Amino acid sequence: MLSRLASRLVPLFGRLTVTADPGARIEPGTIIVVNHTSLADPALVLAALRRRLAVEPVLLAAAGLWRVPGLGRALSRDGYVPVHRNSAHASAALDGAAVALASGRPVMLYAEGRIPPRRESAEAPPEEFRTGLARLAGATGAPVVPVGQAGARRITSGGTAKQIAGVLTAPLRRPCLHVHIGAPLRLPADVPAATALAHGAVTEAWRTAALALVDPAAVARPVSRRGRGPRRAGA
Repeated sequence: MLSRLASRLVPLFGRLTVTADPGARIEPGTIIVVNHTSLADPALVLAALRRRLAVEPVLLAAAGLWRVPGLGRALSRDGYVPVHRNSAHASAALDGAAVALASGRPVMLYAEGRIPPRRESAEAPPEEFRTGLARLAGATGAPVVPVGQAGARRITSGGTAKQIAGVLTAPLRRPCLHVHIGAPLRLPADVPAATALAHGAVTEAWRTAALALVDPAAVARPVSRRGRGPRRAGA
C-alpha cells in the first residue's frame, strides 16, 4: 500500500526520473540497499521501484515511525521491519529482514544507518556503511541490488523549520529527483570486504543519479570515489 501511495504522491512534490543499469532486476528474496539523505528519500525510492520494476519491497525503518498514529498500523500491514537503533534490540531487525527474504519478498535497507547531519540541501557521497547489510547477505545468501537516489534533500533537509518549509514549497518548486538502479551483485563472505564492495556500488549508483539532476546547484560538493571502512553496530 505504501509503495502505491508513494507512486501517487512523489510526482506532486518533484519531477522523478528513473534509470537502471543493463541487467538490473530485483528477484524474489533480494536485498535492496540505498543511500540515505533525507526523510523524503524512502518515498522517492519506493515510487521509482514500483514504476520501473513493479517491485514493492519490505522496508527496514526507524522504530519511532511505529509510534505515529495510523502510520504504524500501515507499516505493519505492509510487513515493514522496525529498527531500534542504538539499543540492544537493533540486531532484531536483521532477523525480521531474514524472515521476509525467506518468504520471497525483497527487502530495502539503508546501510548508513542514519540521515547525514548536514543542513545544506546539496548532494554528497554516501557515508560509511554499517556491517548489518553484509551480515544479512552472508546469513541468507541473498543477492544485493545497489540503488542511488538524488534530489530528496531538495524536498526536505536541515533543521525542523527548514524541513517543514521544504515540504510545503516543494509542490511549487518541483525539484528534479532521480533514482538509479544498479545491477545485482553477490557479496563475499568477508564482512569488511562485502561492506566495502556494497558501499562502492551504492556510491556509483548515487553518482549516476546525482549527475542526472537537471539543476547543477543540487550537486554542490565534489564527487569522491573513496569510501570508508564499515561501522559495526546496527543494521
